[in-house]
Amino acid sequence: MALHQNEVPVDAGVVRSLLNEQCPQWAGLSLSPAGAGTDNIMYRLGSDLLVRLPRTADKARSLRKEQEWLPRLAPLLTCPVPEPLHAGTPTNVYPLPWSIYRWIDGDEAQPGTVQDWSAFGTDLAAVVREVHRIDLMGATRTGDLSWYRGGHLRACDEWISRCLTDCRATVGGDIDVEALERLWREALARLEPSGPHVWLHGDLKPTNLLVRDGRLHAIIDFGGLSIGLPDAEHSTVWDLPPQARHAYWDAVGLDDLTWTRARAWAIAVGASGISYYWHTYPTFVAECLSRLQAILADAATR
Repeated sequence: MALHQNEVPVDAGVVRSLLNEQCPQWAGLSLSPAGAGTDNIMYRLGSDLLVRLPRTADKARSLRKEQEWLPRLAPLLTCPVPEPLHAGTPTNVYPLPWSIYRWIDGDEAQPGTVQDWSAFGTDLAAVVREVHRIDLMGATRTGDLSWYRGGHLRACDEWISRCLTDCRATVGGDIDVEALERLWREALARLEPSGPHVWLHGDLKPTNLLVRDGRLHAIIDFGGLSIGLPDAEHSTVWDLPPQARHAYWDAVGLDDLTWTRARAWAIAVGASGISYYWHTYPTFVAECLSRLQAILADAATR
């Protein structure tokens, strides 16, 4: 199902065409669907490769970013990250850039795959600290590295307020949108951060955290890679069980102000996801709703 306007349709025949034209050495390998997110459609190629195809021209910018920066960031991280192997070019069949990566074995982080959520939260915190300590290597918060989640909350206020209004009309009977807006306003009333910019993964939700043998193994999908303030990086911990969230808090050593802003970013991502994907992506909407419910339950205990 198309999720965006101007989405480029993709199927196995399109992928075969691209491989035959640009990667004949891999064209004879088996091909099977490997999932689809909000930005990309994926196919597993053979046993060792992954093909990623952006849904729209705007989403294609993230592939170029990964191709440029992941080879430079990977040696500085202790956990595996995607390894770009081929930078595909547009064709008449598929008019966007695309990419082939080395396949990383692992399962998404969820109750059936993680053995110890407290240990998982601690391990995730260690990865985040690593990412944030990497030298910027001359990169600045410009162009493709200036994603909104590394900026200030107030810049998003008009947009997120509209999304919260949409949520009142759609899920208002299932969740306390007024309480969420109060938490959002509380964060906006605080002083904006002025600390140094760091590298940000940008979207450390469970689907981008691969588990092996019950422990965090790899981080994937660096499409949200940016330079900016670290607050929003912590927002995805509300997608994890409380044990993981609290262990993460303790390991990173977040102060209450940073936690308040991270929570506001989590509200922003959840509300905007419900607003944008309400009619097209019910599974993603359910994830956003679950995140907002976790925020409210957590706020009631603090």
